[in-house]
Amino acid sequence: MSMNEPAMPLENSFLEEVIKESNVDIRACYQCQKCSAGCPVVSAMDILPNQVIRQIQYGRREKVLGSGSIWICASCHTCSVRCPNDIDFAKVMDSLRHLALHSGINAGEKEVPVFHKAFLDSIKSTGRIHELSLILRFKLKTRDFLKDAGLGWQMFRRGKIKVLPQSFTGGKEVKEIFNAYEKGATK
Repeated sequence: MSMNEPAMPLENSFLEEVIKESNVDIRACYQCQKCSAGCPVVSAMDILPNQVIRQIQYGRREKVLGSGSIWICASCHTCSVRCPNDIDFAKVMDSLRHLALHSGINAGEKEVPVFHKAFLDSIKSTGRIHELSLILRFKLKTRDFLKDAGLGWQMFRRGKIKVLPQSFTGGKEVKEIFNAYEKGATK
């Protein structure tokens, strides 16, 4: 630890909250920075992956949950694979997104949490992603109807966006997964 680096608090409820939510013990991180070095989206982040861990260890809840980094993470698992201590950092980032959604702290990336919720709502309602429904949900929530309209039209013309969803028989099972999670989250 350098002279400029503050000492870690003796009691850190945020660290314990993240460990409990993710079921990943991030106390083993010794800041080798391999997670940050391998991250394909690190250039767009406001806090590097290894710094996210350090901020959690320091108990800086608002800084971490309000950062754009937790929403920019692509969940590609490169950080998790590179970690010499087998810390599943991608799982931690997913848990941080969940904590941020329920914290009331304003997100560093304004539209990403809205898209995240629209994405999950789409899966919950139909059991899978139907791109047109997802786009409509997202646009209704953001009220930004014309942004990306040209790109959307090009994707539709090329058959990348279907008007009707494909048939899917696993919708009931997916809804059961969501219901079981929601019951567990309210306990």
